[in-house]
Amino acid sequence: MRTLIFILAGLVILGAALALSRPAWRPRFALGFIAVWLAVSAINLGVGLSHGYSLAEELLVHLFLFGIPALAATWAWRRFTTNTGPGN
Repeated sequence: MRTLIFILAGLVILGAALALSRPAWRPRFALGFIAVWLAVSAINLGVGLSHGYSLAEELLVHLFLFGIPALAATWAWRRFTTNTGPGN
């Protein structure tokens, strides 16, 4: 359940950042989100390791924790960089 909450939190944060930003800045926000989300995921990985889980156990979980919101941000970045012309 914690994994699902973490993934949903990342998607909500990404959505809110993109919705509240100016259209011209949305590609930068998407790329910036990936960097920030990597740092948040790394901290979460460290917390899991400090609670006694092995790296092998944590890596698969963190692939999803980081990967799903990062893929959404990548999709948003591509969408907003390809649709920057007038009328799009």
